[in-house]
Amino acid sequence: MEWSRLRLANESWLRPWEPTAPVAWSVRHTPAAYRAMRRSLARRARAGTSLPFAVRVEGRLAGQVTVDNIVRGALRSGSLGYWIDRAVAGRGMASLAVALVCDHAFGAGGLHRLQADIRPENRPSQRLVERLGFAREGLLRRYLDIDGDWRDHWSYALLAEDVPGGVLGRWRSGAPGLPR
Repeated sequence: MEWSRLRLANESWLRPWEPTAPVAWSVRHTPAAYRAMRRSLARRARAGTSLPFAVRVEGRLAGQVTVDNIVRGALRSGSLGYWIDRAVAGRGMASLAVALVCDHAFGAGGLHRLQADIRPENRPSQRLVERLGFAREGLLRRYLDIDGDWRDHWSYALLAEDVPGGVLGRWRSGAPGLPR
């Protein structure tokens, strides 16, 4: 199964940023685990609390972007998460995928705010969201149990009105330092 092979091949690349789990990486990334994850994502998508997307590059799976924990009502917000295959990292594919998902979330998804929480050590991910217009809002101390410990995260947010031409438009305009 494509997802399992990709996740297993990228263990050392992804593990430092992934939630702690009580089972080994190899067990978390079996075809059966993938099917269970897909069922869960599909349920949450039908309920309107998740917007999951696969990232494909040159016809093959290369990552995932998900807006999760969506809250409707007066907040209309969601949490952005993403990962990319190390083999395509640094080519702007993750930036493009995140830009497209943000525009969908603000448009058809009806959201007003997206939040991305990123470990201070993850400079590439911080640069990605900053280039797309996300603003750093503060430090969340010992926020999530990641890779075996409670880790601090920088909280970034993007509001629909922050990018009047859309996030993809910002990506296309070649904002300073933006990978193309």
